[in-house]
Amino acid sequence: MNKNHAPQPIDTSDVKLPEQLEDLVEEMSKNVHEVWAETRIRQGWKYGVQRNDELKTHPCLVPYEELTEEEREYDRNTAIGTLKLIMKLGFKIIR
Repeated sequence: MNKNHAPQPIDTSDVKLPEQLEDLVEEMSKNVHEVWAETRIRQGWKYGVQRNDELKTHPCLVPYEELTEEEREYDRNTAIGTLKLIMKLGFKIIR
């Protein structure tokens, strides 16, 4: 295992998402959370007030709407980063 990995994501800071993608960002954010939660549950995790890796409990194993704004923002950043990368690579997002 290489412990000296230096991440080098593609710089998307120059990409501005159009306002009409705001609804898509929110739907993607919810789905990002659902995929994460589904994976955790399959791995034996369950809801717990505090995260405990030994007991496999996590407070974020709740519906997206019940997450704190801070947790939803984490999922939104993932969605926004993905959409910006798609656009940076020259793809167009159309409905």
